[in-house]
Amino acid sequence: MQEANRLKRLPLYLFTIIDELKKRARDKGMDVIDFGMGSPDQPAPAHVVQRLCESAQITENHRYSRPDGEVERRLRRTIANWYKGRFGIELDPETEVLPLIGSKEGIAHLCLAFLNNDDFVIVPSPAYPVHFNGVIIAGGVLYNIPIVQEKGFLPDLSSIPKEVVKRAKLMFLSYPHNPTGAVCDIHFFEEVVNWASGKNILIAHDLTYSDIVFDGYKAPSFLQVKGAKEMGVEFHTLSKSYNMAGWRIGFVVGNAEILKTLGKTKSYLDFGIFRAVQEAAVAALEGPQDCVEKMVKLYKERRDALVDGLNAVGWKTEKPKATFYVWTRIPPKYSALTALEFAKLLVDEIGVAVAPGTGFGEYGEGYVRFALVESVERIRLALQRIKGFLDVKS
Repeated sequence: MQEANRLKRLPLYLFTIIDELKKRARDKGMDVIDFGMGSPDQPAPAHVVQRLCESAQITENHRYSRPDGEVERRLRRTIANWYKGRFGIELDPETEVLPLIGSKEGIAHLCLAFLNNDDFVIVPSPAYPVHFNGVIIAGGVLYNIPIVQEKGFLPDLSSIPKEVVKRAKLMFLSYPHNPTGAVCDIHFFEEVVNWASGKNILIAHDLTYSDIVFDGYKAPSFLQVKGAKEMGVEFHTLSKSYNMAGWRIGFVVGNAEILKTLGKTKSYLDFGIFRAVQEAAVAALEGPQDCVEKMVKLYKERRDALVDGLNAVGWKTEKPKATFYVWTRIPPKYSALTALEFAKLLVDEIGVAVAPGTGFGEYGEGYVRFALVESVERIRLALQRIKGFLDVKS
């Protein structure tokens, strides 16, 4: 049986590679310190777990979710209220809010909902993999804009060829940015809106890491810019802010017509979100937010321990102002290696797993990403191993 040609266009999924590297090291008896996948290691807030358990006892919640249900409407209202309180953005919960089975699902289905085979999609590279894999699966044509450290990992919109702009139907953005940890201010989003005005290009902004910010930085919403809602939508998730990654709950907000088409697509492909999870999402968004503040403090401690430690052992690395990732160039002495080869070397020789930059697109070559999902104690152990590795290989 032959798989579809569009699947053959996909690269091997990043975390499949990482998992195989870790398995190989563990099979040799190594203790692997795992910075590979951005899967939060802390528990979801206790009051959120309690709401899930209580709601799971209600028989009605075991039935299919339906858009006009009381639970579903309450979740949409809660999301709209959260956006209003957080960003000052007014949203109609009935038409401008769409809950998702995680933001990754929504992003992939957005591509399926809007792309024809000859439609171009503009994606800054490196990027979160579904931003480009979703395009490939949907049959669209991918156009990568390289984003570089020297320009703050922001795309140069003026560099996009006119013929690409003419054929483009969609552009993905994501700040705070995975994998680089780069940030932007509201002026960048104003530039995007001005550039996209009159071009009939849908702007999809992924705001997954809005809560995980450091050093006084506050992440703006794309939708805060006048005119943004006319051309775009914004994705969010509870996976990172509330350590609910495995719960699969997120949402997208913004342009009502775009969400209507995305909702239509999803109606053919899924039956909605388990109602107990929706109730738990309401508890997370409406409840006390000190749990988020505590989590951000923890990630900052880990960020400082890792980045300060890497610099101390001679691996020059900058501190990100957001996300729970550290994106860093491969040490110069290993410049002859690809990112994947270097990642393999780290796992095989010292049991430290990182994500190779090329897992995030072609312009991730030369970099690796650390996810801050290990404790400070384990980070310090990893730094000891890295120091020995760099000293031996000098």
